[in-house]
Amino acid sequence: MNTAMYEAATSRQVFGYVLILVAGVVLVGGLVWAVRLGFKVRQREPVPPSPQEQPKLPPTGPVREASEMREPRDVPRAGGESERLTPHQVDNIRSRRADDQRRPRWSPGSSGSFGGGGGGRT
Repeated sequence: MNTAMYEAATSRQVFGYVLILVAGVVLVGGLVWAVRLGFKVRQREPVPPSPQEQPKLPPTGPVREASEMREPRDVPRAGGESERLTPHQVDNIRSRRADDQRRPRWSPGSSGSFGGGGGGRT
């Protein structure tokens, strides 16, 4: 056996261990630096508001949401066959408050959902 070959293999192995150790020390140093930088940034931020500075409820109590049934407005029609509407004439088609404010319910006998497996309307 050749002892020079074993010595060369051992020196490469030691070099690998040293390289891993140096990389680990650099990594730990970078993490320590990042934590210290985070603490410095946090110290520069304003403190959170105290309980006296928190927003208060209005005297009328909490705001409730309004629920109503809406229906779309009709799209305007062109005057003649040869005339067409331009985008500024169509405008933004908004909705309006519906006359019937009852919530729509499922019809009796319908499945209630698409592909629900029910009999559906017959």
